[in-house]
Amino acid sequence: MNPIKVIIIDDEPLARSIVAEYIASHSQLTIVAECGDGFEGVKAIAQHQPDLIFLDVQMPKINGFEMLELLEDKPDVIFTTAFDEYAIKAFDIHAIDYLLKPFNKERFDAAISRWQSMRGTKTATTLSTEEIIPAEQQPQRVVIKLNNKIKIIPFSDIHFIEAAEDYVMIHTGEGRYMKHKTMTFFEKALPANQFVRCHRSYIVDVQQINRLEAYEKDSQIAILKSGAKVPVSKSGYIRLKQVLGV
Repeated sequence: MNPIKVIIIDDEPLARSIVAEYIASHSQLTIVAECGDGFEGVKAIAQHQPDLIFLDVQMPKINGFEMLELLEDKPDVIFTTAFDEYAIKAFDIHAIDYLLKPFNKERFDAAISRWQSMRGTKTATTLSTEEIIPAEQQPQRVVIKLNNKIKIIPFSDIHFIEAAEDYVMIHTGEGRYMKHKTMTFFEKALPANQFVRCHRSYIVDVQQINRLEAYEKDSQIAILKSGAKVPVSKSGYIRLKQVLGV
């Protein structure tokens, strides 16, 4: 029987050592890497292609959910965290299991048994940051994977967002970046007093608007400071005026 490859991802060394100690009693599990943050986790998962990962939620640099978003082929996940406010929602969307720190060996073994019974169902792949973390607690940034590099884009760097089928195109002063997210997600996640859904396919940072020009009947064009032109629909124009106070 081939060994089951496991990676532990947690910024707390003690927490990693406890998980490693508990894993030692399961001979079929083999730890192939231990990582102290999400960046290391992404690299280790790409290198080792593990069957299972133990993942903390709150970590420096990028959190556990942001890390999962960067993975094309997600391994099965058992969360290990001190933040129990995420637990109920995690189970609602069928996470494999959720170990609330501090957890004992008995609880850990139960999680392994649960995973073994669910193995291969890929139920953890539906997880996403916006489904679990309340909007007010979500990081004010977007995490993008560019080839083998990870780029963090603060909301303040975004000029506008454009719909692109199942993706969106994020336009910044540095360039354009694709993200597998919906316009609805960004409409909810971005600060409403700064970003406006000005068109079915566009969200714009009002601070980037230089002027508005009439375009076709009942529509406008927003000319940004960068020179970019963003369509503004009739309803989008109403929303823009509300935010701008005009």
